[in-house]
Amino acid sequence: MMRDFRQLVWLSLLALLVVPAAGQRQHDPLTPAEIDLLRDTAPEAAERLKLLVQFARTRLASLDQMRADPKARDRAGQTHDLLQGFLDIFDELDDNVNMYVDRKEDVRKPLKQVIDADIEFQAKLRALKDAAPSPQDDPGQYQFVLSSAVQAVDDAVESHRQILVQQEEAAKRKKKR
Repeated sequence: MMRDFRQLVWLSLLALLVVPAAGQRQHDPLTPAEIDLLRDTAPEAAERLKLLVQFARTRLASLDQMRADPKARDRAGQTHDLLQGFLDIFDELDDNVNMYVDRKEDVRKPLKQVIDADIEFQAKLRALKDAAPSPQDDPGQYQFVLSSAVQAVDDAVESHRQILVQQEEAAKRKKKR
């Protein structure tokens, strides 16, 4: 009887440890191939930023394809997941821009491409936000992540433009010396 009690206690403790750990796992928005590409470009700011823009663009293209497919199932759930993947990648892009700036690297050229992508992403996200939901849609499932994505891109556009201006000014001062 005592042995059964100990086993029950151990199983209970094990369950308490496993359940929170499983709940904390997050889905990585990048595929293993994308992770490998990023790993290979870690020291190259221009290439890394270009890849992150490409990955974010791919998520929005997948979202457009899914939403255009009349046979798509769980449209709201897929919209949420694709938007979350986009947002995670976009946040990584923004973090990388800031990391390279903190390292005092010249990211003017790739930053211009990032800003162009920011504007493209802004337009696509706003179009999705303004679009009337289809009958199969439950926008409540993805409204928060959509608003978060719109806000992140809006904030980043302004931040990236300011960084570009600062880097242009720093390059002019350096050239004068």
